[in-house]
Amino acid sequence: MKKLSIIVPAYNEEKTLDLFINEVNLQTADLPLEKSYFFINDGSKDNTLEILKRLAASHDNVKYISFSRNFGKEAALLAGLQAADGDFITVMDADLQDPPEMLNEMYQKILEGYDVVGTRRTSREGEPPIRSFFARMFYRIINKISSIKMVDGARDFRLMTREVVNSILELPENNRFSKGLFAWVGYNVTYLEYKNRERIAGETSWNFWGLLRYSIDGIINFSEMPLNIATFVGFFSFLASLLLSIFYLLKTLIYGDPVQGFPTLIVLILLLGGLQLLSLGIIGKYIAKIFLETKKRPNYIIKESNLKELD
Repeated sequence: MKKLSIIVPAYNEEKTLDLFINEVNLQTADLPLEKSYFFINDGSKDNTLEILKRLAASHDNVKYISFSRNFGKEAALLAGLQAADGDFITVMDADLQDPPEMLNEMYQKILEGYDVVGTRRTSREGEPPIRSFFARMFYRIINKISSIKMVDGARDFRLMTREVVNSILELPENNRFSKGLFAWVGYNVTYLEYKNRERIAGETSWNFWGLLRYSIDGIINFSEMPLNIATFVGFFSFLASLLLSIFYLLKTLIYGDPVQGFPTLIVLILLLGGLQLLSLGIIGKYIAKIFLETKKRPNYIIKESNLKELD
């Protein structure tokens, strides 16, 4: 029987882990795959690790990796993909916002010849309106400025073949944005739709500013358009200042009309200074990414695990 590896990043999910395993087992009882769970404890501050140890002791198919601190969801996803040994791999959240019953239909799509079966939300009911607005704006912007097209509402929850996962693992970058990497590798992809679900328990670790930083990283990782914008802003600022200089010179020579110096000077200084700082900030983000890549630090550090190959 072929194997399915279920990767579950977990940060402070003590209230959801038992419910998650029971629900997935119930909803996939007829799935003709041997299931293995790979939980990644991303430096949780609650009893997540203790519960994972208990689950691993009572279930032979439960594996866990525990980080030395919180490295973020991207690091947890990478660790899970590297540890997974199944013929098929899926990524799920422990809060059951990813409907486990969809795995049955996703597997049928794989049998039809697809390499990746993703999921996307058709609604964002239950989310704060401002978060929904910025999420939609992110997808509009990234699809305008990047050559990689990302599906609006797409989740990390997807079923992939071993070949696809191997291709993702060949990408060595440290600054990872999984939604972009999933799209970048290509393959034959289809999406299944579902309505948004609330968490079954606990609270989300994401907030507005965290999602905003994550979105900015995604744009920088998959587009050079911000650099192009900075270049154009600099060019047009120079051109505008040159034309204004010629205009005021001719005006003074022809009409003898003196230029009002102080207000004009202050406005120009503020305008050009603001544009320069904006451009430097954009360039600085890219340089920071290069700096982080050159340090070659690991994406995560494993403190403990019940995977024998990691011991």
